[in-house]
Amino acid sequence: MAPLSTPTRSRRSRTRRSRTRTRRRAALLAAGLLLPLPLLGGCGLGDDGSGGRITPQDIAAAARPRVADGGTLTWAVDALPSTLNTFQADADAATQRVAGAVLPALFTTDGRGRPQRNADYLRSAEVVQREPHQVVVYKLNPKAVWSNGKALGAADFEAQWKALRGKESGYWAARNAGYDRIDRVERGADDHEVKVTFARSYADWPALFTPLYPKAVTGSADDFNDGARNDLKVTAGPFRVAGRDDKEGTLTLARAPKWWGERAKLDRLVLRALPRTERAAALAAGKLDLADVGAADAGRITAANKPGRQDKGDKPPAAAAARPAALRGIVVRKSLEPAYTQLALNGASGPLADERVRRALARAIDRHAIAKSVLGPLGLPVEPLGSHLFLSGQEGYEDNSDALGGPDPKAAQALLAEAGWKRAETGGRKTAADGRAGTGRTLGLRPGPAAGPVPSGDAEADAAADAADAADAVGAEAEYAADDSLDDGMGPDGIGAGGLGPDGKPAADGGRAAAAPVRMKNGKKLTLRFVVPVSSGADSLRSVADRIARRLDAVGIATEVTKVGDAGFFKDHIAAGSYDLALYSWPATAYPATDARPVYAKPQPAADGSLVVEQNYTRVGTDRIDQLFDQASTELDAEASRDLAGRADARIWSLAGSIPLYQRPQLVAARKTVVNAGAFGLATPRYQDIGFRR
Repeated sequence: MAPLSTPTRSRRSRTRRSRTRTRRRAALLAAGLLLPLPLLGGCGLGDDGSGGRITPQDIAAAARPRVADGGTLTWAVDALPSTLNTFQADADAATQRVAGAVLPALFTTDGRGRPQRNADYLRSAEVVQREPHQVVVYKLNPKAVWSNGKALGAADFEAQWKALRGKESGYWAARNAGYDRIDRVERGADDHEVKVTFARSYADWPALFTPLYPKAVTGSADDFNDGARNDLKVTAGPFRVAGRDDKEGTLTLARAPKWWGERAKLDRLVLRALPRTERAAALAAGKLDLADVGAADAGRITAANKPGRQDKGDKPPAAAAARPAALRGIVVRKSLEPAYTQLALNGASGPLADERVRRALARAIDRHAIAKSVLGPLGLPVEPLGSHLFLSGQEGYEDNSDALGGPDPKAAQALLAEAGWKRAETGGRKTAADGRAGTGRTLGLRPGPAAGPVPSGDAEADAAADAADAADAVGAEAEYAADDSLDDGMGPDGIGAGGLGPDGKPAADGGRAAAAPVRMKNGKKLTLRFVVPVSSGADSLRSVADRIARRLDAVGIATEVTKVGDAGFFKDHIAAGSYDLALYSWPATAYPATDARPVYAKPQPAADGSLVVEQNYTRVGTDRIDQLFDQASTELDAEASRDLAGRADARIWSLAGSIPLYQRPQLVAARKTVVNAGAFGLATPRYQDIGFRR
């Protein structure tokens, strides 16, 4: 597979880009927004100087001659897919995994997240005309055929375009980005050439037609909606769908006999639905070969493989199957996921509707300390993510967090005072918990120093409160110091005191300073609703939430933490806007100009008076950000498009609606004999190469 148009940048190009960044940062400095983050140290991973540090994939790479022919590999998934159509709303990670193994992917991504032409399906694909309309010509591999013997061709491309362009309401398609810009799809010079003409230029054209479905699936609304729910009768990949057993919770993929590329090493690839809490035991019992796991299980597996570790007979019966001796044949592969965790600030109403309050909150937290607490114990790079649109290592990555500024309790308190939130009475944090979505019980109020409320309009009291802010800042810095001290030491088995303990629970965090007095405005306390998931595997998120709440306490922002079950976390809280603060993740792709736009688009009023937010659950945006996304998505010069996206990212930072914290860790437990599979990082799996070591 060859990279898609990745020319080496000239010195002139790098200089021009540097000057552009300098001008942009100077403008933000003039607006009082530029306060650079300190330089952060990192792990000894690759860095070519153009796109941040690269965290390599960890897949036990092996050349095909070193991979055994045959065998069955069982791979854990959270649930069996409810559809095998990736373009439907209920498609999930398991849907994507099946599609990657059985359907054409015209472009895949490499270890840096760059689109790659897939030679199994494409001899070439290029823009042959830009004006007056963009034209892309795909030259297909003549050997590429569907499992029914028909060659891939223009009819399949045209049917998929019509199904996804958004003009036919009968198709239950979740998205139409890119397809809605196509004017026509037609046969090219021969049966193995497809010509696509765009009505409006589209920079992310390599994202289209991957996966490619046969016309049998996309040719009619009925086939599109229901024809690929539980089975795909026509495929064109190294594997085919061989069967599904809902009772056993398995979906089996078998080697495809008509595959023209390099023969799949495995006979069968079995996806098995299994909760994460049961995966370590299943691995130990030989019922799984590959599984995403949490930090606690990863720690146990790592400990079991340390030299000299002996199995002990005093384990509780429930853990017998996962004793160290049984886990010695398992290894943890680790990298960083193509996804990041953010702190979302709901700016629709309340205190966070004021940009100064959002910026104050962002300045109060320490993203480096948070990243260190989550990633440091795992031996992964601890730099906080500096972009909403690109991941470290991707072309286009640039740390734009300086548009907002680094951690500074004094600056945070000054912003709060400017917004009218004055020093008042006892600070604190309420904690609510309920396994049911959307409800919570107040369990207690964190104590703080006593102080009386400041009546609205009392100028003398306001002046006294202003004078006390300096003392508050000193207290906040003491709180910061106490918080930072949690990161200094590493506990047994490489688990950091500021992250998860050996049992997978948040580690103890003694030494806390007292909370600052909560601030008030017009007789109302500055208290924010902080929604946190309670699912198994969310221990690290709860630890992060606690760390954030401590920082906010230190500057006089109280938090009411509500622990919510998985079922209603997004539907009843995030999407409904019933929160002030929340922690959740967004995936990152090779096509941010397209895929990230709905996440940061300015909410628009609907005819019925409601607000159309698309996927912008923070509900803050600007027309200029939308314009920059539109320009980036139509700019056919790749470097210019990335620069436009970077300019949009800097403006997103300055709004302080979404605060990226860290790229999510990817921890995959694998049998030691498994090769070419594990923590794939930004790269697309090559399913035909997965197997067992000879």
